[in-house]
Amino acid sequence: MAIIWKKGRGKLGVFDPLIGKWICNKGSKDRMNPECTRTFRYDLGNNYIIEEVSWNLGDKNYDDHTVIGLDSSKVITFWSFTSDGKNSTGQFADVSDIHQQAIGFEATMPAGIARQVFWPDENEGFHWVVESKTKKGWNRFVHQHYTPMQ
Repeated sequence: MAIIWKKGRGKLGVFDPLIGKWICNKGSKDRMNPECTRTFRYDLGNNYIIEEVSWNLGDKNYDDHTVIGLDSSKVITFWSFTSDGKNSTGQFADVSDIHQQAIGFEATMPAGIARQVFWPDENEGFHWVVESKTKKGWNRFVHQHYTPMQ
């Protein structure tokens, strides 16, 4: 039986299942499968969601601060800023080809179009992937499974 994510009120309510603290690859020292934490919380009168991401790469961390909210056209948008000085912006997209309850974004990057997608795991937590668009479809290059932090 599929897990049903309960959406909240308003346009940003689709992200309610992600609100909280999450971890994948706990304790890993493997740079190819690093420990990563994600925290989602509402801020500024529940008008925005702040996502804090920290990748533990052993000898250093790579951090991402993302703001999710509505742009001036009322489209759900993300603005991401990373510890290497880069930033990106993307908009909410239909990602139901991955899972019927998936939510995600597409962004135009220097190398082309990319997307990140979140969907519920059948037992606990959620999956997160990053894919790049190719002529043949989507090429997945990151897939992580997150569980609640204890």
